[in-house]
Formats: sequence, C-alpha cells, structure tokens
Amino acid sequence: MQRAHAEVHPPMAPENPYDIASYPLLVVVSGPSGVGKDTLLQRLKDLGSDFWFVVTMTSRAQRPGEVDGKDYFFVTRDEFDDLIEADELLEHSLVYGEYKGIPKEQVRKALSTGKNVVMRIDVQGAEKIKRIVPDAVTIFLMPESEEELIRRLTERKTETPEGLQRRISTAREEMSRIQEFDFVVVNRAYQMNDAAADIDGIMRAERCRVGRQPIRI
Repeated sequence: MQRAHAEVHPPMAPENPYDIASYPLLVVVSGPSGVGKDTLLQRLKDLGSDFWFVVTMTSRAQRPGEVDGKDYFFVTRDEFDDLIEADELLEHSLVYGEYKGIPKEQVRKALSTGKNVVMRIDVQGAEKIKRIVPDAVTIFLMPESEEELIRRLTERKTETPEGLQRRISTAREEMSRIQEFDFVVVNRAYQMNDAAADIDGIMRAERCRVGRQPIRI
C-alpha cells in the first residue's frame, strides 16, 4: 500500500513577496483524552479566531449527543477500508480498536480558502502528520497535573472502569512524547481563555515566519 504523502519543496523566495501573507498554516492540536481539545477549539472560535476546523473520520459508533460532520464523520469499517485502499486519507490510526483518520479532500478544500487549517487528532496521528507535512505546526495540549486529567476523564462517565484505566495509562504514555511537538499549551481548569490566547498567539506568530512555504497535499 502506498503511504499518503505531501509534496515537500526546498525553501525558496516567492515570485511575488506579497503572496507570503496568504499562505495558510496547517495546525495540529493534540494531547491526551480528557484534556479539553474540542472545548478549547470551540472557545477559540467564540473569541474570534478565524480558522477552518478539519473534522476527523472514525469507524467507531456515534455516541449520544455527537453530531455527524461536526464531532466526527462516522463511517463503517468497510467504508474506511475503501478510503485507505484509495489513498484518500492524509493519515489514519487504529485507536482503542477503531479507525480514525483525516480525509485528504477535506484538507485540500480547507487550504484553498486561505484560512489557517486546524486538526484535532491523537498523539500518534500528530506524529504521522508532522512526518508527512514537516511544515505543519504541532501543539501539545496538556492539563496542569495528572490528578486534574484523571478527574476530567472520570467526570466524563463515558468509559467502563477498565476503559478508564486504559485511557489513563495511554495518557501517561502520551505525556512522555511532549518533546516531539513544536509547542506545548497548558489548559488549566477554569482558565480556558488563557489557553485559547496561547494557541491564537502561536498561529499569529507562525503566520509571520519568514521562509514559510505553501502546503500541498
């Protein structure tokens, strides 16, 4: 099977230097389950940050309250397998026994708008995106302590006791991979606006970086 890949070009000056300001970012927000990725990105939107959010596709069952096309694109295992065979996923992973992945077509459409493109994906997916698209900006979102993370996971009440312990164990492993990311943002309890401001500041600064090249998927 051929691995999904993006074209990588050596840095070069654009023919028109005024084009630089129009190059959108590809931003990956990751971190352990329960850290508040979805809620934080919604807060970022509410505070006026203008970006295109790429919705992850998954083969897992839709949970009560989740909206197809907003929380995830829910597809069958067979449909997911077909996309893998067609090489139409930018990345995909097997997470807790179910597939998750990023449809290429959604990313192409998002980049064409000129807006920054933001993905919310798990840590192993973030590593794959960075390898495929080296210019992607990766942000690790973390709580202020392990005790706080366990509290958030427990209060979600979406897991069996065994499933909860598995997520806690996975979170510990994911926390050990912080050094693989470009930035780390702490999402402290009751201080979400501060974390949102940090992410917005990262995107503003990265958009101004000299030498940034357009991303091609």
